[in-house]
Amino acid sequence: MITLQAPAPTADPAPVTGRGREIAFWTTTALLGLILVSGAFGEFSQQAGTLETESILGFPPYFLYLIGTWKLLGTAAILVPGFRRLKEWAYAGMFFNMSGAFIAHAVRHDFGAGGYHLLVTGGVLVLVVASWALRSPDRVLAAR
Repeated sequence: MITLQAPAPTADPAPVTGRGREIAFWTTTALLGLILVSGAFGEFSQQAGTLETESILGFPPYFLYLIGTWKLLGTAAILVPGFRRLKEWAYAGMFFNMSGAFIAHAVRHDFGAGGYHLLVTGGVLVLVVASWALRSPDRVLAAR
C-alpha cells in the first residue's frame, strides 16, 4: 500500500527581490499597458461589440470615450518615471475600473462565452494588483 504524505512545512518562500522583481514588474506593467491601450482603442472605435456590451450593462455610449481616455492617461502615468502620487491614483483608477467592470458583468449576467467577460476583467484586475505590488521603492509613494 502506498501512503501519500504532505511535504514537511518549510519556511516562507523568499519574496521576489532584485532583478527578478524588476523583471516581474516590467513584464506585468508592459502587459497591463498593452491591454489598456488596446482596450482604449476598442472603446474609441467601438469595435468588436464594445458598444453592445456597454448597452447590455446599461451605460450610455459616451461612457466609452470617458473610460478610453482614462485608460490612456492611466497607462501613461504608470509608465513614465516620477509622479508617484499620480501613479497611486492611476493604479486606484485601474482597480476601480476593472473591479467595477467585473461586478457589472456579474450582476447583469453578461458572462460572455465561457465566462469570457469575467475572466478578462478578473485577469486584468490581477495584473493591476501585481504591477502595483511589484513596484520598486523609487516608484512607491513615501509615507508621511
